Amino acid sequence: MAEPLCNAAVKKCKETMPQTPIFSSMLGSSCSGQVQPDMGERCGDPVYQDGNLVSGSLEALIERLVPTMDYYPDRTYIFTFLLSSRVFIHPHELLAKVGQICIKQKQQLEIGSEADKENGTVKKIISQMTQNLLMTLSARSQYQEIKEKFRQPVTDKGTILKNKPQSTQKDILSICCDPLILAQQLTHIELERVSNIYAEDLMQIVSHMDSLDNHKVRVWCRGDVTKTYTLEAYDNWFNCLSMLVATEICRVVKKKQRTRIVEFFIDVARECFNIGNFNSMMAIISGMNLSPVARLKKTWSKVKTAKFDVLEHHMDPSSNFCNYRTALQGAAQRSQTANSNREKIVIPVFNLFIKDIYFLHKMHTNRLPNGQINFKKFWEISRLIHDFITWKQVECPFEKDKKIQSYLLTAPIYSEEALFIASFESEGPENHMEKDSWKTLRTTLLNRA
Repeated sequence: MAEPLCNAAVKKCKETMPQTPIFSSMLGSSCSGQVQPDMGERCGDPVYQDGNLVSGSLEALIERLVPTMDYYPDRTYIFTFLLSSRVFIHPHELLAKVGQICIKQKQQLEIGSEADKENGTVKKIISQMTQNLLMTLSARSQYQEIKEKFRQPVTDKGTILKNKPQSTQKDILSICCDPLILAQQLTHIELERVSNIYAEDLMQIVSHMDSLDNHKVRVWCRGDVTKTYTLEAYDNWFNCLSMLVATEICRVVKKKQRTRIVEFFIDVARECFNIGNFNSMMAIISGMNLSPVARLKKTWSKVKTAKFDVLEHHMDPSSNFCNYRTALQGAAQRSQTANSNREKIVIPVFNLFIKDIYFLHKMHTNRLPNGQINFKKFWEISRLIHDFITWKQVECPFEKDKKIQSYLLTAPIYSEEALFIASFESEGPENHMEKDSWKTLRTTLLNRA
């Protein structure tokens, strides 16, 4: 697959363009409000605030992308504009406009037949680049359509339960009994999956929302967000890991062994936190908080919950997950100054990361009242995406264990119904509501039989 346009442009400009500092937060209270009187109100002119570009017409922003004799765009602007431009213009149309500006500049600088000849050559090159870009975009679209048709849905393996599990049946502890090693293998899987996510996949959260009917947009993360295949696959991995954790706990008959597995996963989640793998950590906590697991009071009474309480504190949803965001910021700062890949690892909770982009887009308009593009908004969105792209490029420093990874990716996963059945078989219903649920489930099973 061809490299994304924005990434390729940034890479190409690395050697010639200055290396600007990492994105700084620019978004303020005036992002979606009126343009300040001292900014100017002419639609064609770019508007600056404290030395930063905050708005401008599409034409003015495109012109700012093209170097001149006395100006060249910095790396941060190139990344932000190429990423956000797809909201307003197709990539091949943008390339054509940039080509026209380049030709016009060349015509102004050079006069004569030789210049006309060179302009003709430039036109041919631009035309070929446009054709290549269209072919690449078309191929990528077709590739995703094919994967959508042929990919297997996430199946509920093991929904038909036996009354008692086989004594020889494997569980996670028979595969790996070291929490650190399992956390490292989970980190391997996470980094492999995020490596398939590109900046434009994330930007489609914004661009697709603007192009689709709100009533037809698919629901994700409790919001109207359209997913690409890579985003959906990564989201499915989180759900599978949560369900695997719940399955490993609920399918164990003996309370002592269940307690052991619960404590093991708590230790795994803690090791994930120490590594900087927040996504796996959240998935594990989510799995242990599912109702079929949370209701196992006899099991939890034997668990040393102090470490679990610390983990839940880190993932406390109050104040917009303030504790988690503080920990994420600390991991990001560690990553910036790290000398080893081990210390560079930052894997954010993906659902929360997506929600941040989603709410930035929903809270602030694409255009200001005077018609100019609200570039201040796109600075902030691209900053988030830039951080993610930087983190995903870290090479995993841990040795891969194929046996453990194979188990994590292929072990049977119970459906929600199957989890409740296994949970009730392990610890019987304790109140009228649970008794009714258990009776309904058993009736369903008998009808199926």
